[in-house]
Amino acid sequence: MTTEENHSQARPAKRGTLVAMILCSGIVFLQSTVINVALPSIGGQLETGLSGLQWIVDGYILTLSALLILGGSLGDRYGRRRVMTIGLVGFGLTSMACGLAPSTPWLIGARFLQGVAGALLVPGSLAVIRAVYTDREARGEAIGQWSGWSGITTVIGPLLGGWLVDSLSWRWVFFISVPFIAAAVWLMLRYVPETRAEDAPESIDWLGAALVTLGLGGIAYGLIEGPVVGWAAPSVLLGLVGGAASLILFPIVEARKREPMVPLQVFESRNFSGANLTTLGVYFALSGTSFFVVLYLQNVMDYSALAAGMVLAPMSLLLLVLSPVFGRLSGERGARLFMTVGPLLCAGGLLLFTRLHAEARFLTEVLPAVLVFGSGMSATVAPLTDTVMSAVRDEHSGIAAAFNNVVSRVAGLLAVAGLGVVVSLSFSRGVASRTADLSLDDEAEAAVEAVAEDPTGAFDVEALPLEARSAVTSSYTTAFNRAMIVSAAMAGLGGVFAWLTIRDGASGDEERMG
Repeated sequence: MTTEENHSQARPAKRGTLVAMILCSGIVFLQSTVINVALPSIGGQLETGLSGLQWIVDGYILTLSALLILGGSLGDRYGRRRVMTIGLVGFGLTSMACGLAPSTPWLIGARFLQGVAGALLVPGSLAVIRAVYTDREARGEAIGQWSGWSGITTVIGPLLGGWLVDSLSWRWVFFISVPFIAAAVWLMLRYVPETRAEDAPESIDWLGAALVTLGLGGIAYGLIEGPVVGWAAPSVLLGLVGGAASLILFPIVEARKREPMVPLQVFESRNFSGANLTTLGVYFALSGTSFFVVLYLQNVMDYSALAAGMVLAPMSLLLLVLSPVFGRLSGERGARLFMTVGPLLCAGGLLLFTRLHAEARFLTEVLPAVLVFGSGMSATVAPLTDTVMSAVRDEHSGIAAAFNNVVSRVAGLLAVAGLGVVVSLSFSRGVASRTADLSLDDEAEAAVEAVAEDPTGAFDVEALPLEARSAVTSSYTTAFNRAMIVSAAMAGLGGVFAWLTIRDGASGDEERMG
């Protein structure tokens, strides 16, 4: 058989592999954001407040982020196709469990399990692409397509979720994953070759995984429950202190292990460390936007779930068209420029979101923010991903992909939990200060206090006393603006980190040798 015939037969297999990897990571990212537009409907039907909604979002992100590195290690050792196929089946079952949830605790528990299954999918997808696409230019374009489509699933979630919520039920935001999972399983078994790391560890670092899970879980619990039960509550203090202690212990334990979950030598690469700092800032901004902008559009600007999802549709188009282009340009000209300018554009878009108010116009106030933020994400995602994968040796590609995805998910966890604190405190204090001088009777004061305790923006303005309506609405807008400013600062820091740390054309080996 000639070389040309071999290439001809390899092309469909490569395309099938790429589509399978896009589906595997896409459904995981989709479930990170498709839930957002459904939150008001879920809150109303299951009668849950802000903390319950935060746990529905963060429960999934918590187990996903905590176990991603473990998922990468399992794939490196036992075979990525095998582990990812198990993950796909688990993700399908847990998605069904989420859709059938009769109560908030059930839904939160199912979301925790859904995150566990997702942790088996994402890290292997990039490692498989790296193994199948051996040519650097072709690999850069493939990663650009993976980044673009995966990014689209992240952003298109609100659009799809809005249509499902308005047309059917919030339960369908979970059921929708099932046909995509079935297609991914078929492609996996037909086209994807089995790949492993040649020097995969002989043992699995369960202690490291436990420390990360406890650390992130404790901090998430403290940040979410602190505004509800009080920051001095023993459970909150235990969560924050215990979580911080677990995360501090993690690198100490890893340094003493013969086969750690995260080989600490990967951090000797300046590009790897810098790219992950950029990831932290940019994905904090993306998650904060996905969660709070959609809530603001529905609960304050009175958008339907579908309309709120459609607002972010232009971002999807930008990611689809521009991500492969920036992936190719990054391979030709270096990633540093794009990883600096992109996050700064994201910050600018987030600052434009602070212009929103109850009567804001879509074309002049909402759309510009979406376009600027989407342009920044498009310029960032593919160059950042390629930098992470190129900064380490091939045998560490699974761990590198897993760790970078951990950072992006942790950023989302911190954004939802941390910005929830910003919004909660700002809203309650704003309502108190703006209504302090009003002459309200006991019934009116009770109504205002009840609204101030639920900072989701889901208050009925017409049910409030006439003299307090403007104060409550403006207080929530102020709280939302502060969340956007914090997100913008994080995105801007991501760009600064990239400019200071990224070295174009340097691989992990070259950095260590230099």
